[in-house]
Amino acid sequence: MLPDLPKNFDSASAEKRWVAEWLKEGRYHYDPSKSREETFSIDTPPPTVSGYLHIGHVFSYTQTDFVARYQRMRGQNVFYPMGWDDNGLPTERRVQNHFHVRCDPTLPYDPEMSRFEPANSKTRSGQARHVSRQNFIELCNRLTVQDEEAFKDLWTRLGLSVDWRQEYATIDAKSRRISQLSFYDLLDKGHVYQSTSPIMWDTGFQTAVAQAEVEDRPMAGAMHTLEFGVEGSDEKVRIGTTRPELLAACVGLTAHPDDERYKKLSGGRGVTPVFGMPVPFFPSEKVDPEKGTGLVMVCTFGDQTDVEWWQEQKLATRQAIGRSGRMQPLSFEGSLVAEAAEMYAPLVDLPIKKARAKMVEILRESGALIGDPSPIEHSVKFYERGDDPLEFIPTRQWFVRVLDKKDRLIGQGEKLDWTPEFMGARFRSWTENLQFDWCVSRQRYFGVAIPVWYEIDGDGAIDYNKIIRADLTKLPIDPTSDAPPGYTNEQRGGPNGFVGDPDVFDTWFTSSVSPQINSGWTLNPEQHKKLFPFDMRPQAHEIIRTWAFYTVVKSMLHENSLPWEHVLISGWVIDPNKQKMSKSKGNIQTPGEWIDKYGSDALRYWAGNARLGVDTAFDENVVKVGKRLATKIFNAAKFVYQQPAESGEISEELDRAFLHELAELVKRATAAYDRFDYSGALSETEAFFWGVFTDNYIELVKDRAKSGGSGASSAVGALNIGLSVLLRLFAPVLPFITEEVWSWKLREETGVASIHRAQWPTVDDVASRDGLMDLTIAAITAVRKFKAEAKVSVMASLDELEFSVHPAAKDSIRVVLGDLAASS
Repeated sequence: MLPDLPKNFDSASAEKRWVAEWLKEGRYHYDPSKSREETFSIDTPPPTVSGYLHIGHVFSYTQTDFVARYQRMRGQNVFYPMGWDDNGLPTERRVQNHFHVRCDPTLPYDPEMSRFEPANSKTRSGQARHVSRQNFIELCNRLTVQDEEAFKDLWTRLGLSVDWRQEYATIDAKSRRISQLSFYDLLDKGHVYQSTSPIMWDTGFQTAVAQAEVEDRPMAGAMHTLEFGVEGSDEKVRIGTTRPELLAACVGLTAHPDDERYKKLSGGRGVTPVFGMPVPFFPSEKVDPEKGTGLVMVCTFGDQTDVEWWQEQKLATRQAIGRSGRMQPLSFEGSLVAEAAEMYAPLVDLPIKKARAKMVEILRESGALIGDPSPIEHSVKFYERGDDPLEFIPTRQWFVRVLDKKDRLIGQGEKLDWTPEFMGARFRSWTENLQFDWCVSRQRYFGVAIPVWYEIDGDGAIDYNKIIRADLTKLPIDPTSDAPPGYTNEQRGGPNGFVGDPDVFDTWFTSSVSPQINSGWTLNPEQHKKLFPFDMRPQAHEIIRTWAFYTVVKSMLHENSLPWEHVLISGWVIDPNKQKMSKSKGNIQTPGEWIDKYGSDALRYWAGNARLGVDTAFDENVVKVGKRLATKIFNAAKFVYQQPAESGEISEELDRAFLHELAELVKRATAAYDRFDYSGALSETEAFFWGVFTDNYIELVKDRAKSGGSGASSAVGALNIGLSVLLRLFAPVLPFITEEVWSWKLREETGVASIHRAQWPTVDDVASRDGLMDLTIAAITAVRKFKAEAKVSVMASLDELEFSVHPAAKDSIRVVLGDLAASS
């Protein structure tokens, strides 16, 4: 028996009720007993845990949920996990600000820190409190747990059909173990190596940075013209530089081999101004003779080209800039050692900008600065999360070899199914333009530890070539606190003892094994076979060069396989100025307030109107339309279910014509979802719902449905079929209102407890009058237009109807004249 139906749709109440039932009943649980052929697996992006989620997260994660819900209704056993990307710099920065602390690895562990309270920004004073590495990690763990609970609450409010039993974090024990197993697998296969060489370095965070984490930013600077000497003559040559503070680190001069001005200098040596250091001249085709004076100062290290020249020419190493971004002491050689050291002394320990200004002052006083510096704006490389330009500083780092595999990786990218298709070109372009192997070590604290130790010889020197390996069955381990096999912690740091690698992995090193983390990999081989390669990876376009690329790298090197079949690339949510919404820009919208105001279905509707790969503005008006749609579904369902007649055989031509059009809609919507075009499916369904079902078909048959005559049961039958099909077509995007309406009647009738476990509608040739529905709608539209032009109420009855139709349509319109007359 039909229950008493509510007067209005209370979205807040319905959301709480249905979320509770979905979780209690395990509505979205993955069934591990099902075969690979029956399974659809999703490699869900773990959002960065750094305070709160914004509307951009809602946008992309909801779009993934549309696909998951559709595949589940198609009968697939959907594996839909959720992870949290909680290791790395974003978490460290949040913890530093939240607790007003800084990590100092030299400090001892303080057990009292377990009661440490967050800092109050209004009462904070003085310097940040310095804590041990272990204490800092404890604070990171405390805060990430709180953030993850808040994130999970938002995702469930939003109706994401995640199997929460598959929840993971990139810092949890399983993720750390698989990440460390990945390292050893790559090490054993010869894909991993360590090297001490110039590497891109962020002086603020004091860590190495990979090429994929670098962005170019415009920056104001100045071109300085300096006068160098030529050894053995009185001749002078001029060079232009934006980095005069690196003059003491100059190790060479170079010009293009075809530049007639400098051919005679090749093989000789120049002499640096101020410091009097002899440096070799050499030709290089990398020099642009039209830029500046055509003569370039080579320093250790100003940029990547300096690094290349240093390697090619086997130049000296004179590292002027230290890891902290301050000038460090240098030793000098030649006849003016004392004078050079005296000139350099004022620069020592100055930050780079101040050192630059001081060096310009010294150059001017010496007469070596020609004219005034010329202001310029140039492109400078920054770490994407950093505030200072990157420097090249020699440090010991771990790398994964990728440069020798570019062609293979391009081939892997070509095999993937990219949606939109053009996003595949971004993968190819990034791979073609790789310049470095992947630097995977970071000089940070809250991350997955690099699981090796190094031997210390009898003189107390660390031998980085003598690696002590971990027992793989004991992973995950932290070499800064755990002892290696065969040693005790008392031997840490002493002669003939050991030292643990202090570094952690780049966060992408762990994120890039998200398929293996989710499948269990070597820890659960049977499940791995059923899930891997995954069916789908959804992600944003700006991390194609990182997450997509590195995951392809890992899967190729570990298993000679693609990690997934389909890659779905979402666009950005942009603000009115067409800037990406992000926390760093301060232009975000928080989703909670919009859910409170309009309901989750309305916010999901906004996300469903955006196509994959297309940047979209947040538009409250679209959210309002979503709320209006949910309300209309609610009211239309009440009308259908409150009809007095029973559903019967579809005998009337108009009803059969309606169902024919409905079958065509099912074809179009299904085809759209099969190509991951959820927005196209939503658009088709919504247009039919308003334009055919509610505005026309219901109006045409409502009198017949209430009449109790022979055609009533046909009308009610068609109305019920139409509502059932439309509810299921809307269900992936609007899960709450569709579940609510399903529960009124169809739950009992079908024996399916949830619409989200119901079968996706299929084409059923109930009717065969192709085109009749369009003709009928055209006729009723003409009647409404006549009434509007005559300025009479749309509800006014007409005494007589006369249509002018094409002779071929006469028979068709006769079969619906009764319904037309009743609705006119």
